[in-house]
Order: sequence, then C-alpha cells, then structure tokens
Amino acid sequence: MDFNVKKLASGAGLFFTRAVQFTEEKLGQAEKTELDTHLENLMVRADSTKHWTEKIFRQTEILLQPNPIDHTGARIEEFLYEKLDRRAPSRITNGELLGQYMQDAAKEFGDGTPYGSTLMKVGQCEKSLGASEREFFQTTAISYLTPLRNFLEGDWRTITKERRLLENLRLDLDACKTRLKKAKAAEAKASMAPDFQETRPRNYVLSASASALWSEEVEKAEHELRVAQTEFDRQSEVVRLLLEGISSTHVNHLRCLHEFVEAQAAYYRRCQLHMQDLQKELGRLPNAFALNSTHCVTTAGSPSDTVSSPVETDTLKIEEVQAPATGTRKAKVLYDYDAADSSELSLLADELITVYTVPGMDSDWLIGERGNQKGKVPVTYLELLS
Repeated sequence: MDFNVKKLASGAGLFFTRAVQFTEEKLGQAEKTELDTHLENLMVRADSTKHWTEKIFRQTEILLQPNPIDHTGARIEEFLYEKLDRRAPSRITNGELLGQYMQDAAKEFGDGTPYGSTLMKVGQCEKSLGASEREFFQTTAISYLTPLRNFLEGDWRTITKERRLLENLRLDLDACKTRLKKAKAAEAKASMAPDFQETRPRNYVLSASASALWSEEVEKAEHELRVAQTEFDRQSEVVRLLLEGISSTHVNHLRCLHEFVEAQAAYYRRCQLHMQDLQKELGRLPNAFALNSTHCVTTAGSPSDTVSSPVETDTLKIEEVQAPATGTRKAKVLYDYDAADSSELSLLADELITVYTVPGMDSDWLIGERGNQKGKVPVTYLELLS
C-alpha cells in the first residue's frame, strides 16, 4: 500500500510538472523544444491521411447504406454481430424486395395478361439487379472498407498513442532544461564573492555551503536532462518509423481503391446487361396499348367506315408499307435487337437507320429501313438524330 501511495504521488507530481511546463509555454514564459523538420512534415502528412481516410470511409458507408435513419435496426444488428465476432446474415436488398412485390402482383393479376406478364419480367430483372447490388456491397465492404477501418482503428491508434508519449517526454525534457537553467543561475549567485565591508564573517561559511548545495543541484539537473534527452530521442525515432509507414498505407489503400473501381465497374456492367435483356423481353411481349387502340377503332367505327390498312391488321404487311414523302428521320441504334418475327427488323448497336411512322401504328414502334431491308423497330432501342 505504501508503494502504491508513493507511485501515485510520483505520478501526480509528474503530471503537475508537465502541466506547469505546458502552461508556461503557452504563455511564452518557457522555451519549447522544436521537433525535427522531417518529423514535423511526417506528422502533417499523417494527420492529412487520417482526416481524408475517415471522410472517405464514412462516405463509402453512406454509399453502401444510403438511408441510415431507415436502417437503424440493421446497423444495431451489424454492431451486435461484430461484437460477438460473428458474420451477419445476408440481408435482402431493396431491389430484390421490389422485384418480389412485382412478381407477387403479377401472380395476383394473372401472368397471362399484358400487365401481369410485364410485371413478372420486370420483377425478375429487379431481383437480378438487387442481387448484383448485394454482391457489389459485399465485395466493397471486404476489399475496400475493411482496410480503411483497420487503419483507423489499428495503425492510427498506435500512432496517436506514441505521439502522445512523445509530447509528454518533450514536456519532461523542457522541464529538465528549465530546472537546470534555474540551478545554474542560483549557483552563480551563490558563488559570488561577498563584500568584506558589509558581510559578517559567519556568512562566509553559509555562502560556501549554499554554493556546494547548488553545485550538487546542477549536477543532478544535468543528469536528469541527459536521461530525458535520451528518452526523448528514442521516442522520436519510434514515432518517425511509424509515420514513415504511412507511405506503405498509401500503397495498400491504392490497391484497395483499384479493387473498388473494378467491383463498381463490374456491377454497372451487369446492371446494363440486365436492362438490355429486359428491354428485349419487353419488346417481344404483347402491347396492351396497341390492343386497346385497335379494339377502340373496331368497336367505334361502322363496317362501311373500315378501311383496310396494313398496320391495322393482326400481322403487319411490311412489303405494303411505303415511306412517306416527308417525315423520315435518321436514328442511331443504342442496343442490339433480334427480330421476333418477319415483320420486325434486327438491329446492331451503333448503326444508323432511317425510321418513320405510319397512321395507326403503335407509338412504341417505328418502321425502320436499312438498305432494302424494312421492318418494325422498338423506339426504346433508338436515338433519333434528326
């Protein structure tokens, strides 16, 4: 118990000495040992690395979970699994949930109807998009977020701890310098020769004794200064080695950044393929708008008013369709398209074709011509140029 009390008293005294030294430095009443310029530059670089790594890490988390308020329960669950050192179960994404709702609605409405069959196809695509999104999130969390988190929670904490120790040792060093300076000043004052006219003989003995005591104090202060300087230099070297390791951290984060870009590019490529396949599927499905339009024309008009037209029949007679004198336009094909029947025209991405419409034709389709070939083409696969 006595040892603990002494240790506690020694620690309190050391803390008080450091506090006094720090306060005097702030007030400009004490000298401050400046760190090596190279070490100062390393510290600035390390602080900048920590600052931006933390911001990038937080923003990437937001990218992977854009609505943290709506996912409070999910975050708590992930926190508990992390503390239990267990892997959190795979969670369904919003896209997969939307796709499931669409497919359930299609079954309710009847997947044989135009709306139901379209809902079923779109629902399948949304589930595929959601699965790709979940894979992208998992890959990013492992290959990008984990290294950033390891740096912030591991390496940076070690650097912060060693830098704090270096600052304390610097305060101790400057306190030793201050004590030595005061001891030398007192020794010089005590060793000054007394005035024979005004000083009694008894004071000669006191003056000699005080001079000897201050000499011992100077020697003690010099020894403490050497010890403090050694500890400070040793700790400076430790901190320097840790801070120079920031270069290796940058190299590691650069590799992880490339992996993040590759994962993101692969994710968007898969999304584009899913959407292209969906557009092709929708182009082959029966169009409810065209059916309703044809139904309205046939019920509203009288038999005498009905005029035979190639676009109003069930099967479009492409060979009977003639390009209008005006109204033709050039169009660039955005995606490949395979014709579903002889009335349609197959397309190749990036090619240019001539398009036009004819009276009574569904607005989702145009007549396309390429050389002597002619057929229906979906509007969604085109970019009209003129």
